[in-house]
Amino acid sequence: MEYGAILILAILTTGVAALMLGVNRWLGPRRPHPVKSEPFECGVVPVALPVGRMPLHFYVMAMLFVVFDVELVFLFPWAVLARSLGWAGLIEMGFFLTIVVVGFVYAWKQGALEAVVVRSQKLTNDY
Repeated sequence: MEYGAILILAILTTGVAALMLGVNRWLGPRRPHPVKSEPFECGVVPVALPVGRMPLHFYVMAMLFVVFDVELVFLFPWAVLARSLGWAGLIEMGFFLTIVVVGFVYAWKQGALEAVVVRSQKLTNDY
C-alpha cells in the first residue's frame, strides 16, 4: 500500500477537475454570438491570411530547451545520492553527461542554437 497516497491524490485531482468543469457547464453563460466565433489576433480583426512560411527555428529552440532541461533534472537526485552510489554511480553519470554534451555539441554545430532575426513582412490590402 505504498502507492495508496498517490492513488488518493489522483482520485482527488480528477474529482476536482471534473467538479470544476461540471460547475462551469452548469452555471456558465451560454450566449453564442457570431462576433465571438471570429478569429481574434491581439485585438485586431485579421485582414488576410498569413503570408509565407512560419520559421521553425523557434520551435526547434523550445524543443531543445525542454529536452536538455528534462535530462539535466536527473542531476539533482544523483547529487543527493552521490556518496551512496559510489564509483559506479559516478561512472554512470559521467556516461549520461557525455551523451548530453555530445547532443548539445551536435545541436550547436547544426546551427540550432543560433539566433535568427525575423523581419516582419508588410501586408498589402488589395480591396
